[in-house]
Amino acid sequence: MGILYYVVESGSEAAAATAAAVLTAPLSLEGGLAAELRPANLVQRVLSLFRNVRPGSDLSHFQLPATFNLPKSQLQLYGEGVYCVGKDYLRRCAKGSDSVERFAAVVGWSISTTRPPIFGFAPYNPVLGETHHVSSGSLHVLLEQVSHRPPVSALHATDDDGEIELVWCQNPVPKFHGTSVEATVKGMRHVKLLKFSENYEIDCPNLLIRLLPAPSVEWSGTVRIVCKESELEAELIYYRSNAFLGLGGDPRCVKGKIFSSRSGEIICEIDGHWDRIVSAKDAKTGKVSVLYDAESAIADLKTPVVRNQEGVSPSESVVVWGEVSDAILKKDWERSSQAKRRVEDTARRLDRERNDKGEVWIPKHFSLSQDKNGSWECSPLETSVPPAPIIVPS
Repeated sequence: MGILYYVVESGSEAAAATAAAVLTAPLSLEGGLAAELRPANLVQRVLSLFRNVRPGSDLSHFQLPATFNLPKSQLQLYGEGVYCVGKDYLRRCAKGSDSVERFAAVVGWSISTTRPPIFGFAPYNPVLGETHHVSSGSLHVLLEQVSHRPPVSALHATDDDGEIELVWCQNPVPKFHGTSVEATVKGMRHVKLLKFSENYEIDCPNLLIRLLPAPSVEWSGTVRIVCKESELEAELIYYRSNAFLGLGGDPRCVKGKIFSSRSGEIICEIDGHWDRIVSAKDAKTGKVSVLYDAESAIADLKTPVVRNQEGVSPSESVVVWGEVSDAILKKDWERSSQAKRRVEDTARRLDRERNDKGEVWIPKHFSLSQDKNGSWECSPLETSVPPAPIIVPS
């Protein structure tokens, strides 16, 4: 199942404490971890959660029982989309011989960050100041929860070769619609190809959880990718299955196009399924090539491991939620609920103490601001991310 435990000595202002760092397998095409946790009456239990929730309610701070949690934080899920991958689609972005080839590679990489969601399970809501720091080869990834109300997560990643930099700022807004829950992921993901001075702006698909008539979960909506330097854009549409009672439809289908920002001329057409093969068809020649292969990218993914226990921060996700994850994996639901309550109560106590002192929380690794439209923007305070104490095995 790919579960690893480590003991980390973590200090605090009051006293030193010993915490277990628990790492679990990333979400992949196999989805084995959630399948082992799934109870027999999952659908009925999920429906019972929303009995007293009004349609239109914002679920950003919905108190989810530990029995419905994946044994990992939302920060880890964001990070896994970058550092847990088979074929290195990110590295390919910086190797393109021309702007069109590089743009197509970025489109393929963006699809690789789409991972199979699991109905009935959600990650932990990160606490304010929580961090996650992992290295995969020469790529170093650092995340921080820079705001709790609203929940805003920031990501910064750089490679040793100085070719690639990623900066993300994401704010999920889940809402209940009576028979479904839809999470709109606000914010922008930036992919910077430094050698070519190109910056790619990418937004995210929405996560749709259907409760009735047939339970399901899928990515949907339109993703736009823009590179002002090369004057190229892409539009990817993640289609809803439109299945009736679980029958029919075309789940996980994605279609789109790459086109010129200036003229609107279509350069290639994109078609396929994000959990299988996505192809690109050259609009002029008709030549079809594989843009993305899910089997090579998100199957048989390796679980990260701790390389340097002393270097693991007390704010690290796998430490903060370590006891909760350990209890969930052992299906000790009483202990998991108690451990989760302790984490959340500690976060609330620290928030009250800051308010009483008139202190304002300041993120450690990012600056946080809002643009004129109210969208959150995160800027890393350092130019590069150092190697992490947690690594993805080669």
